[in-house]
Amino acid sequence: MNLVTVLGTGGTQSLLSIVVVYAVVIGVFWFFAIRPQKKQQKEHTALITTLEVGDSILTTSGFFGVVIDIMEEVVIVEFGNNKNCRIPMKKDNIVEIDKQSSEK
Repeated sequence: MNLVTVLGTGGTQSLLSIVVVYAVVIGVFWFFAIRPQKKQQKEHTALITTLEVGDSILTTSGFFGVVIDIMEEVVIVEFGNNKNCRIPMKKDNIVEIDKQSSEK
């Protein structure tokens, strides 16, 4: 007896149906989980590239500040009215940017 005789056509069909079910599950997972995350990451990267000195920002922790200096991965942010409160932070922690008004 060989393997084909033991499995018959029912074993091949069940194996094929399992593969199809796994492919559908992976496709649904990609569509609902991975795709929106990559889209959000692209939008955040585009937001960070528009960052300029003098822009008002909102951080992930909920603090509002003004950008004083921009480096490779770090920005210096001034918080509040106290000019001595300048804190370096990563660019990834910026959630919103309010552009400075050029009408001064």
